[in-house]
Amino acid sequence: MPVQLVTRVPDSLAQAIDGLVEAGVFASRSEAVRAGLEAVVERKRRDAVGRTIVDGYRRIPQNSDDLGRPDAATAAMIAEEPW
Repeated sequence: MPVQLVTRVPDSLAQAIDGLVEAGVFASRSEAVRAGLEAVVERKRRDAVGRTIVDGYRRIPQNSDDLGRPDAATAAMIAEEPW
């Protein structure tokens, strides 16, 4: 169920949003605000995923075997091609 949020923004931000609505970028102020909130939430989600990946590599760093296996597999696939 949708929840209504009420907030205040500076006049300059409201004018910028109105300009985007007038330009047809968004259908309404509400759509513009929703898009902004979705972008912030998605950015934070992606940041968290990135930190998790980095933490994993810090806990278990790659070694030369990890890096060599994909190269060997790629070379084998290319060698199998009937060019």
